[in-house]
Amino acid sequence: MGKTFSGKTSSLTPMFRETGYVEKTTFGLDFDIADAFGEKAIKNTYERAFNEWKNNYKFFTELVMVLNYKCWQWYYRGNQTISKLYADLYYKADEYANTHLEGDELSYYYRTMD
Repeated sequence: MGKTFSGKTSSLTPMFRETGYVEKTTFGLDFDIADAFGEKAIKNTYERAFNEWKNNYKFFTELVMVLNYKCWQWYYRGNQTISKLYADLYYKADEYANTHLEGDELSYYYRTMD
């Protein structure tokens, strides 16, 4: 879950292709898989990713980016239930970032999320 890869190929998540951000993890793919299995799988994927990577500010930032992307993805697909789930997870993770990251880590988070 959230394993790293070289990032030298084009990004897998469309949002990242549009912004030029090079993915560091497989979070986008992890949540794509979870989407196919529903809300419980999405929540489980979030909990596992959060618990494993919350202390790695770069990976954690990417997790929050993916949650934000997935929220909008499902909104535009017309599934308000899944969109709201991703929004709730995004706000939960963003709150964690704002209360636990400091200094250069918090600056990285804000720069990257912008």
